[in-house]
Amino acid sequence: VQLQASRGGLVQAGGSLRLSCKVTGSRNSISVYRWYRQAPGKERELVAALTEDGSTSYVDSVKGRFTISGDNARIWVYLQMNSLRPEDTAVYLCHAEDRWAKRYWGRGTLVTVSS
Repeated sequence: VQLQASRGGLVQAGGSLRLSCKVTGSRNSISVYRWYRQAPGKERELVAALTEDGSTSYVDSVKGRFTISGDNARIWVYLQMNSLRPEDTAVYLCHAEDRWAKRYWGRGTLVTVSS
């Protein structure tokens, strides 16, 4: 399984940005997709998760602002980010885990939110 995330970018506070993650390879083995982020000087943080049955979960700080979703074939997994805040600035990483708990990572993409 390979994951390729779209470019992040620079956005003003209050703005929106959508990250995309293209999934290639043995997608049918994937049981959960996740987006993580890592801000400068901070530990990596799980932001959102999407299970194969469509259930979603979010870290409290993004609830109501971020939405994780995927197309039916799970070729694409998205993270829609609205009402962005400067504290959302981080490198965002697409992640997948298969049914045997093997984990896959995409390259990080930088999202910068200016105040």
